Amino acid sequence: MKTNIGISEKNSLSVVNELAKILADEYILYTKTRNAHWNVEGPDFIDKHKFFETQFGQLDEFIDSVAERIRTLGHYAPASLGSFLSLTQLTEMNREKNDSHGFITELLEDHEVIISKLRENIHRFGEEFHDAGSCDFITGLMESHEKMAWFLRSHL
Repeated sequence: MKTNIGISEKNSLSVVNELAKILADEYILYTKTRNAHWNVEGPDFIDKHKFFETQFGQLDEFIDSVAERIRTLGHYAPASLGSFLSLTQLTEMNREKNDSHGFITELLEDHEVIISKLRENIHRFGEEFHDAGSCDFITGLMESHEKMAWFLRSHL
């Protein structure tokens, strides 16, 4: 059944295309954070192992909420590794050393990229695409990433 929630099909599709990119970024960041959880080494191992576990748990919730927002708008969420890699603006982690400082620095940079992209889309979703719900949704998501970035930054 067609979704009839007061957003034109064109605007809905524009929002969903941006949400798909956000979903891809969330999934890549989740994978990188899980990698940090599994592979961190050093004298602060147990502390950072637990810290990264908390962070990837939050990201898992973000992934689900972004995909559900896409479905709420009447579209299908991308759900393959290939689609995520083609849509993301992030890079895969490539490191030789598995110390917490390196992981935290790279994850922080990725959160900041996502925050900037979300901030760019807030106005577009509300003003250009007339989707106050998605505008509000990504504002909340941005605030959550800002807090996660603060936690990462506090370790440096």
